[in-house]
Amino acid sequence: MADKVWKARERQVARYFGANGRTPLSGGNSGGTRADIRHDFIFVEHKHRVRHAAISLWDKVKKLARKEGKIPVVTLSVKGRPGFWVMVHSDDLTAVANQRERARQQ
Repeated sequence: MADKVWKARERQVARYFGANGRTPLSGGNSGGTRADIRHDFIFVEHKHRVRHAAISLWDKVKKLARKEGKIPVVTLSVKGRPGFWVMVHSDDLTAVANQRERARQQ
C-alpha cells in the first residue's frame, strides 16, 4: 500500500530538521510527544492542505521578489501580541537565517 501523501510530507519535514522520523499514531496516543515529528529540540505541527491563505499570499510576494532578484519572506503579526512570525520557503531558510545573523551582529 502506498504511503499517504501527508505522511510522506511529515517524513520529508523530519529529514529536513534531522528528526527521528514522524510520530506514529495520533500525537499523544503514541505515548511520547504530541508533535508530528520526533525531534529533541523543536516541536513541529505539520498541516498538508490543498490551500493555505498564508501560502497564497507568499505566492504573490514571490512573483514580486523574483522580479527584484530577492528572496520572498512573509511576516505576520497580531495586534496586541509581541513579536511576529516569519514565513519562508524551506529552500531559502538558510539564506534568510544568515541574513538575520548578519543584522543581529551589526
